[in-house]
Amino acid sequence: MFKYIKNILSQKCPRCYQGKMFTHKWYQLKYLGKMVQKCEVCGQRTELETGFYYGTGYVSYALSVAVSVTTFVASWVLFDVGFSNNNIYWWLGINTVLLILLQPVFMRLSRVLWLSWFFHEDDAMHHVNCKA
Repeated sequence: MFKYIKNILSQKCPRCYQGKMFTHKWYQLKYLGKMVQKCEVCGQRTELETGFYYGTGYVSYALSVAVSVTTFVASWVLFDVGFSNNNIYWWLGINTVLLILLQPVFMRLSRVLWLSWFFHEDDAMHHVNCKA
């Protein structure tokens, strides 16, 4: 499990855990979603079929909801932010800015997660042994 999480966060190929998935750094916003066509180590294609990454919108949404719920609970516990006072508007504004700033990270993370769900470690061993 630790290896899987490390692979997701390092944005490496889900098959060989070595090749880069993106052509540029995350902060180069012009090339934010630009992915390599195939892994330079194992040759795995990054787009399995046309429209493959449409599902990443759901993953990105889930990540956004998780961050929003986490920040709300933390604000509620630490700063008494709630629906009974106007402090909720502070949380709403800060959370909105946070989600906008995290969007490049969420976009890449959702692509890596989406692609990784279609591979398993035994696929990598089979692929390395076949050299097809």
